[in-house]
Amino acid sequence: MSGVWWPLTIRLATLSLLGVVVWQVDDLVSALVLVLFVLLFMLFHHTRHLARLSKWLADPRPEAVPVGTGIWEDVFAAFYHLLRRQRRSESRLTATLHDFQRAGTAMPDGLIILDGANRIEWCNPKSEQHFGLDSKRDFGQLVTHLIRQPQFSEAVSGNYAEPLTLRSAHGGDLVLSVLIVPYEENRKLIISRDVTDRERVETMRRDFVANVSHELRTPLTVIGGFLETIADMETPNPELIRRSVPLMSDQAKRMQTLVEDLLTLSRLESEGNPAREEPVNVPDIARGLYHDALALSAGRHKVTLLLESAAWVNGAEDELRSAFGNLVSNAVRYTPAGGEIRLTWKSTTDGGAVFAVRDTGIGIDAQHLPRLTERFYRVDRGRSRETGGTGLGLAIVKHVVNRHSAKLDVSSEPGRGSCFSVVVPAGRISIKNAPLAEDSARSA
Repeated sequence: MSGVWWPLTIRLATLSLLGVVVWQVDDLVSALVLVLFVLLFMLFHHTRHLARLSKWLADPRPEAVPVGTGIWEDVFAAFYHLLRRQRRSESRLTATLHDFQRAGTAMPDGLIILDGANRIEWCNPKSEQHFGLDSKRDFGQLVTHLIRQPQFSEAVSGNYAEPLTLRSAHGGDLVLSVLIVPYEENRKLIISRDVTDRERVETMRRDFVANVSHELRTPLTVIGGFLETIADMETPNPELIRRSVPLMSDQAKRMQTLVEDLLTLSRLESEGNPAREEPVNVPDIARGLYHDALALSAGRHKVTLLLESAAWVNGAEDELRSAFGNLVSNAVRYTPAGGEIRLTWKSTTDGGAVFAVRDTGIGIDAQHLPRLTERFYRVDRGRSRETGGTGLGLAIVKHVVNRHSAKLDVSSEPGRGSCFSVVVPAGRISIKNAPLAEDSARSA
């Protein structure tokens, strides 16, 4: 019999039995007492079950559902099944919420959920790093009280059509791209992304274009000016041509050197151009650079070569020659006449080797040392252009050193000279005991 008809059947049977009893009782008072007793019994029965229900509702656990009789058995059974369905639904919602939180925690971007009043409901660890928040401490706080930037406050208030670019208010060079997404009733999702590297690359690109344009403008202006002057002459002026042609040639060579350095940098930075692995005779390279230094110095400096190691290196010969050559040419350019330049190739205690160029030149202040290998970075722009440098030499050195798993060490003191050392690890040494073809020390 179904749960719906069972209580009705019980009631009809009870009333029928009560009618039979009353019909057979001759005394009306006795009949009324009997009816009253039955009603009181039913009242007590329902009151007792209501008390059980009330007590259970204070702590509604499926395993603690009361046991009832009659209609209350169906009532308690209905509560039991309802609570089980509710618990299963809560379990699914809890699991979904935990999955969302784990996914939000693992995201590389910052996430902040705001309620309709712009108070923080939840935020992931990455947003805590981006904005200096604390998910527990800042729960329920107005986000504009914690992220105090006018541009951000205006966007949160409603003008959030485009992503914002915000710089960290806690110091450092952190740059964030912030997107505010509305959903539901006035609620918002704030997505933050660290774009510091992207901004740095974009800045470097702008600086690179500006520097290249500037470096090319001067020689082009010189060449163009002479050519325009010669073209405007009705009759050629041999003296002007004799003086202008060498100047134009020097400026053309300067542009050619700049273009060659740019192509070298591009090749070194290309991922499709891995460093070659072949034995390189570094002592022989050092001897060649020694003669180059003598030619570039033209007798203005004392140049010394110390070959204290016969080690060869696994790598690309042209790249190593270019890197070492840049160090040598810089030493000659920035050392006043009468100064000394020493080239050294020696072994290290851990099995590696060091190529060092030491000079007694003008030196470099400590504040400039971290930026020396940046493209076009110049300690003294005027002096650098006078010496004919392109501003790319040390950038090339840095890339070659990195491609050969080596390290560039720089020590310098203004007025007392500099020392640039390329430290090659033991794993790059190819031949350690090759005979030296010439004397280990030379001087001029």
